[in-house]
Amino acid sequence: MKKSIFLFFLAVCLSCTFFSCGGVNKKTLKRVQLMEEKVASPSTIDELKDAIKKFEHRAEDLIATNEQVGVWYKILATRYLDNEMYAEALDALENAIRYYPANQNLFYYVGVSAGYMAKASLDFRATGSTSERERYLLLSESGYVRAIELEPRFARALYGLGVLYTFEMNQPAKAIPLLEELLTIEKKNTEGMMVLARAYYMVFDFDSALAMYDRIISTSTAKDRIAEAEKNKRIVLDAMYQQ
Repeated sequence: MKKSIFLFFLAVCLSCTFFSCGGVNKKTLKRVQLMEEKVASPSTIDELKDAIKKFEHRAEDLIATNEQVGVWYKILATRYLDNEMYAEALDALENAIRYYPANQNLFYYVGVSAGYMAKASLDFRATGSTSERERYLLLSESGYVRAIELEPRFARALYGLGVLYTFEMNQPAKAIPLLEELLTIEKKNTEGMMVLARAYYMVFDFDSALAMYDRIISTSTAKDRIAEAEKNKRIVLDAMYQQ
């Protein structure tokens, strides 16, 4: 176990030394070339060919190391998520994204982790400031948005962002198209239907809210979900009668 941990941090250190922002650090490679390959200033054709061959071999080794470290950061992030350690997960995800900047799942997990951290950002010193919570909410939003940009029909990200807009950021109008898109992908997703019905209610589109609750009642097989939909439907009807 200790040996595995040592090797992990050794690889991280090597990666930090040999790579800068996910790319090869050319100065470092040149030093490696001079020290380990003993190729200083090739001039003849044979020397140049030999230098190229040695340089390419060294670069491939470093890229492989870089890739492995990226994989380890992804694994580390998921372990933190499994243990509900969301602040630590965000740190690992930030590093993983440096290696995999087009991985939609990593950005989705940023949305999830930052959302939980927003809920945990209490004003412990009673300063009246909500800046930390707002910062995490914006980070969560940007994570979900980027995940959807990379995969427009990413159901989990559509749902996550819909929940964020509806319940945390009080922006139900933004949630509605996301959740409507979700239901074209997962037509029987009653959790998505519940959030969408709530978003309709919040923007005073009572007819659409009632229709969505009726859809839940006819679709779901879970008694508690049906009961919740029926209860919320009565709330919507009461709001309509009071208009």
